[in-house]
Amino acid sequence: MTRVKRGTIANKRRKTILKAAKGFKWSRKNKYRAAKEGIYHAWKNAFIGRKQKKRNMRRLWNIKINAGVRMNSNNEMNYSKFINGLKKTNIELDRKVLAQLAENHPEVFKKILETVK
Repeated sequence: MTRVKRGTIANKRRKTILKAAKGFKWSRKNKYRAAKEGIYHAWKNAFIGRKQKKRNMRRLWNIKINAGVRMNSNNEMNYSKFINGLKKTNIELDRKVLAQLAENHPEVFKKILETVK
């Protein structure tokens, strides 16, 4: 009977984990058990980071809109009053677009602010 060599799937699994751990410090880059633990933590944190990025961008847009509103209205109006005014006048621009307008096109943003007042 011919000899059967085994473990190709297990070797492939180990190789992919070690490939994903490339660039890790110390023994995490070349020892399977440590690499597996590091990879799972890294993937968990990457998932969390993708959610946090969305949160942080929305906070940044709010800050930019608030700065644009306060600059153009001489501190008469703030962010919350501006957003409330947008909803009452049925202007359906999202915060990302409003932040870009406040930063890059202040004259257009000023016109929007005048309609909200």
